[in-house]
Amino acid sequence: MKKISYVNLSAQSFDERIEAFKIFKKIFLSGNFILGDQVEKFEKRICDYLKINDCVALNSGTDALTLGLHLLGVKKGDEVITPPNSFIASTASIAHLGAIPVFADIKNDLNIDPLEIEKKITKKTKAIMPVHLSGHPCEMDKIMKISKKYKIPVIEDAAQAIGTKYKNKFVGTFGDIGCFSAHPLKNLNAIGDSGYLITNNKKYANKIRLLRNHGIKNRNTISFFGYVSRMDSIQASILNLRFQKLHQVIKKRRNNAKLYFDNLKDLKNLELPFEKKNEFNTYHTFVIKTKNRNKLKKFLEDKGIHTAIHYPYLIFEQKAFKDRYKYNYKNELKNSKKFKNLILTLPINQYLKKKQIVNICKNIIKFYK
Repeated sequence: MKKISYVNLSAQSFDERIEAFKIFKKIFLSGNFILGDQVEKFEKRICDYLKINDCVALNSGTDALTLGLHLLGVKKGDEVITPPNSFIASTASIAHLGAIPVFADIKNDLNIDPLEIEKKITKKTKAIMPVHLSGHPCEMDKIMKISKKYKIPVIEDAAQAIGTKYKNKFVGTFGDIGCFSAHPLKNLNAIGDSGYLITNNKKYANKIRLLRNHGIKNRNTISFFGYVSRMDSIQASILNLRFQKLHQVIKKRRNNAKLYFDNLKDLKNLELPFEKKNEFNTYHTFVIKTKNRNKLKKFLEDKGIHTAIHYPYLIFEQKAFKDRYKYNYKNELKNSKKFKNLILTLPINQYLKKKQIVNICKNIIKFYK
């Protein structure tokens, strides 16, 4: 029985091996390993693609969030509103600055509910951090309306959502700052940790270029104490190579999603992700909901089909959160608590064959019959 992998990074590496090895050789012989022309080229490409003024390439998406919050002046004791069902990086970036993550509940699409955001605002609220989970856009018009009403800046966690649109505008470009990851599992992926921050605020852009490099103004002078969060030339060159294929990657993932929709739409025991007319989902992941999640997962694993759960534990249930913050959300976040037991992520990567997805669907149908 041939297994169906959840991801297939080795296939991507094999396809690109000739181009990639030429890049490695060129950079190795150049001796230019940190920042440089390849990084600048990547930053310009992102700016042109997202129609944004500035992109700053960093070491990771997590650094983009942390430094982004730093730019917004978030400090110890401040509050940042965000969802509880994200990857730990969103909350960790808040915690590292000594600030307090305040969780707002999610909607049926698994993204933060704007109505719940407004309920959580206090005098200590310093920023709002929506997360475009799975490549599905948040309702940014409503979130920005709240931002304007209360004069609270928005930092978008678009780590999983390069190319995603809401009302024909790219996510990450709505708020004051947009943060992206280029981790190997992302749709636009490096071969190691990488990320980038975008903004239309020139002051923010100038400051973060210093922040990512120790605050060094020139070789002998520092403006302030910064960090080490520079993208290296190898990662930038791979991203430049893969950027040219991003459109095809997104198109293939959307086609894979359509195959799931076409084959599973009549199943009453299962809820598929949905896309409204004003949304463009890039399907970083394909998350279904079912009351029989654990049994279905085991059934598919027995058939050689690898699935995942994003994420089985809400952030406030994690030991790291409990050790630092005493708030337990006992009678709150009902949707988040409910959906975490229903979600299951099916394979969606661009290297899947049509027959593989059809096979997955047949097995899911067989399970419910």
